[in-house]
Amino acid sequence: MVKENTELMAEARESLSGNWGLAIATFLVYGIIISIFQVIPTVGPVLVLFIAGPMLVGISMFSLSLSRGENARLEQIFEGFKNYSTVLGAYLLMVVLILLWMLLLIIPGIIAAIAYSQTFYILAEDDAISSMDALKKSKEMMDGYKWKYFCLGLRFIGWALLCILTLGIGFLWLSPYIQISYAKFYEDIKAA
Repeated sequence: MVKENTELMAEARESLSGNWGLAIATFLVYGIIISIFQVIPTVGPVLVLFIAGPMLVGISMFSLSLSRGENARLEQIFEGFKNYSTVLGAYLLMVVLILLWMLLLIIPGIIAAIAYSQTFYILAEDDAISSMDALKKSKEMMDGYKWKYFCLGLRFIGWALLCILTLGIGFLWLSPYIQISYAKFYEDIKAA
């Protein structure tokens, strides 16, 4: 039975209890690395294309570990590089597919992004899966759950506005909370 979003969020807070320091440090390191690459003049955005996918798989590994009460470690954010070609292929395919859907209109692009949203969790758990199979599996998993995922994201908008009022400092807590909630979402629909 699929859980309500409020229940997933409560479980995420429970998983983070006692682990906030580790989660904040991990997401801060992740954010700093991505930001450093983005600000490099001219080549920065291109470099981000080559590291974002593996870093997102690493964040997914960390989030799943924390969500499951396993031994989560900061170093996990770099584990996506172990299967670099598959992860890069999945990330680039995902970007291209979403952009192609965006050419139609914004809404189809958002729907495509939601359909492929579980790709990094799938790659985090299965290093033998191909890029295309991970995207297909994500699309299949999200069949019937896109609206639920969208609504889960909407639940964080108020928190994000409050974080802006704190000059962004609140995002140190909000980012892990969002990611662990999405990891709980993944676990929930995977079991359904």
